[in-house]
Amino acid sequence: MRAEKTKLDKKRHVFKAVTWRAIGTIDTLLLGWLISGSLEVGAAIGGLEMLTKTILYYAHERLWYNVSFGVKRADEESI
Repeated sequence: MRAEKTKLDKKRHVFKAVTWRAIGTIDTLLLGWLISGSLEVGAAIGGLEMLTKTILYYAHERLWYNVSFGVKRADEESI
């Protein structure tokens, strides 16, 4: 018998992607500022990085949603 996939709303993936990128972008902005000495350069790097990495993360999350590796469903028997 084939196990049913757990249902997750796509909005959850979007929210996770945005919140994680916000943390990463703050880090990138601070590092860019520290390395360049310019807040403007740090902000420009951080802004571009947030856009590109949010898109990449969302695509990665959706791909992994379709992979059953390492996921134990509630309707599967314990081994």
